Amino acid sequence: MPATTSKRVIPNLRWWIGGLLFASTVINYIDRQTLSVLAPHLKTEFRWNNSDWALIVIAFRIAYALMQTVAGRLLDRIGTRRGLLLTVSWYSAAAAITSLATGLKSFMCFRFLLGTGEAANWPGATKTVSEWFPKSERGWAVALFDSGSAVGGAVAPFLVYWVYRGFGSWRPVFLVTAMLGVVWILVWRAFYHPPESHPNLGPHERAMLERERKEEHLAEAPALPWLQLLRLKQTWGIILGKSLTDPVWFFITDWFAIYLASKGFTLENTVLGFWVPFLAADLGNFFGGGLSSWLIRRGWPVLRARKFIVLICGLGMTLLIPAIGVTSFFALVSLFAISTFSYAAWSTMALALPADLYPSRSVASVSGMSGTGAGIGTIVSTWLIGWVSDKYSFEPILVGASLVPLVATALVFLLIRNKKAIVQHG
Repeated sequence: MPATTSKRVIPNLRWWIGGLLFASTVINYIDRQTLSVLAPHLKTEFRWNNSDWALIVIAFRIAYALMQTVAGRLLDRIGTRRGLLLTVSWYSAAAAITSLATGLKSFMCFRFLLGTGEAANWPGATKTVSEWFPKSERGWAVALFDSGSAVGGAVAPFLVYWVYRGFGSWRPVFLVTAMLGVVWILVWRAFYHPPESHPNLGPHERAMLERERKEEHLAEAPALPWLQLLRLKQTWGIILGKSLTDPVWFFITDWFAIYLASKGFTLENTVLGFWVPFLAADLGNFFGGGLSSWLIRRGWPVLRARKFIVLICGLGMTLLIPAIGVTSFFALVSLFAISTFSYAAWSTMALALPADLYPSRSVASVSGMSGTGAGIGTIVSTWLIGWVSDKYSFEPILVGASLVPLVATALVFLLIRNKKAIVQHG
């Protein structure tokens, strides 16, 4: 990393960068959760059933799935500074124009546009972590930015409900949430530069990052082509793991308000409990990231530490099954909270693995592929949730959401055994 023109050194600059990634994820989730929080009101106004609602969710998911792989490769080529400026600008504009929606088709169109831009957040954040953090801190760094999804999901009900009640209409809500993205864009543009050229990076932190890159022998390796990445078992372990666990999270984020309504609860009476599973997910992010980082510092191999978290949290996600027989709001929210806690810790490991296993110039590509797989899994599950909940109930959905993550956990153990093949291909 070459020296840059002397400017004020910011101690621990990498964590300030991590804070920006966290803020981006919070805003990303507020924008997408706005519609989910408003769902009971919009379903009544536009006379949608659950299958109609599923079509709107799927429109977002299709764009999100397709663009994850594209965004990952784009970010590997143009870098995260320009890439995230472009994509956050795009989805902030898409959020704003959702205020003009007039029915099912226009909501589907605007949600498709939103998903196109939001797809870049996780590949971009994962790539940034791989460049700015040593492997012993990546679990914490991933937990930090990924926890933004839970914070955004927890903040959204209060913000959305406050704006909705204040204006007496759902349309201004989308304009207010879009402005958050505009503020982030201005800060990112003024502050972010890659570590090689950041004027505020101190000499000790710069030396530490240079040392880490030399130890990993991955920094200067060229980006691996998509086909070459897909020949690696480790790539499929990450893709399939995300594909089978992300639908659990998105079932809760997209359908929790509707599920509560099906149990006889109203948004007005449950808004304080609505955020509990999201807060639990936030804690799960830091549990997974913190415990795996602690194990690595204690001498555990990186992959063993990550997979230990995957194992215990794969088991934790099975606790949606008991929710079938629960009528107490407190008990219901608690079971969902345990599931989201476990999911978030599991997901933190899945997000850390590309940075652990691949050269820096391939990290966003692999992360994007796993996002596309997760998007496809979520599209299929969303359609099934709409169909099954209309035709039967939410009970079969809770069973599936509990058992499928066990399959994902088994696949991670079977397919991700070492990184030798990746180093050889790189």
